[in-house]
Amino acid sequence: MKTAVPCYYHLDVEVSPERVGQVRRILAAHLRFWDLENLVDPVCSGAEMLLRAIDEHVSDKNTSIEMWWNRQHLITAVAGHDRGLRPDQDLRGCLRHLAAHSDGWGCCATGTGSKVIWFSRRARSGERVPLVPTAPAPITREGLDVPRETVPAARLAAAPGPAPAGLVLAGRTACARTVPGPVPADRTPVGRGSDGRGSAVPPPGRVPEGAR
Repeated sequence: MKTAVPCYYHLDVEVSPERVGQVRRILAAHLRFWDLENLVDPVCSGAEMLLRAIDEHVSDKNTSIEMWWNRQHLITAVAGHDRGLRPDQDLRGCLRHLAAHSDGWGCCATGTGSKVIWFSRRARSGERVPLVPTAPAPITREGLDVPRETVPAARLAAAPGPAPAGLVLAGRTACARTVPGPVPADRTPVGRGSDGRGSAVPPPGRVPEGAR
């Protein structure tokens, strides 16, 4: 898995046999931090070979090391600040190794007289984009209604007044649901008279006998 963010690292070091091993470990740590584990060995081996050759052939040991990761290639550059450094002669073996084990390489001179040797390694095409786990999308639909409160029937019977709407009595609802619509002709609504008994309620437009 390769990180999709471009990265850059710069290190100035005075080369010595002891420092070469330290620089290798530092570069390896940055490559692992960038999720470029498969490039640790080839990149660190090339940089280590260049540093040892510079330490052997020049008097000015000040060296700069840079690494660029552009999401496809990792470019490593080692710059020797000694004006007497001749890469084509002093670093011939290193350049041959880089040409055989790198996707690209080259050397150039800067305006200050430093000699820069660079090489690049390409990451595998299937590993250039990271597999980042995505967070689950939020649910946009409305949530479920809050469950209705359950009240014992004995407690509700002792309470004065009508039963509140929405209460459940021993597994049944205290208030009946009303379905809108006309009343069938063969079903006459039933009311309650003053005597407490059920009495027929005449449909609209019909006057009961005795009230005429």
